[in-house]
Amino acid sequence: MKVYELSGTTLSVALFTDVANSKELLELMQAGTLEPEVALLNASLIPDIFPVLAAAHKTLVAKSRDSLTTRTLHSELVYNYSGSKHISESLKRCGISDSTTYILVARFGALEEEMTAMKTLIKGKEIDLEELEGKANKPQIQKHYKITGVELGISTLGDAITCRIAARDAL
Repeated sequence: MKVYELSGTTLSVALFTDVANSKELLELMQAGTLEPEVALLNASLIPDIFPVLAAAHKTLVAKSRDSLTTRTLHSELVYNYSGSKHISESLKRCGISDSTTYILVARFGALEEEMTAMKTLIKGKEIDLEELEGKANKPQIQKHYKITGVELGISTLGDAITCRIAARDAL
């Protein structure tokens, strides 16, 4: 687990592989009974942590303005990471599904016991965040975010995603 300082709060992030209970996690999340509340992202669409931090910052700005698009702070993080303006499509594409085995878990302002509780809830193996780049599904990321080879000639995949996250509301 790694903790990042963001706009006066923290974002705790953990990466899990070989997750066996994603269906249960998804059901708890959809029912609003996931404790502690966290963002569960499909980690195969995350080439590095920077775009997640950009989406988290955008989420905190929306909260400070009382203008969340989704119901919770953590679903807003998944929505903002997607780069799409369609809420349900964003949550389906960048959130987890019944069969997701590679998950990035994030929680704003997490207490240590909350992250410990989350680690016990997820039936998988925690791995280092440094493994994101090597496990990213680059063709799927390029397709989802419509990133061209020309663009990748001048920037990284993470930077291209970050630009889309930042510019979504302006387009």
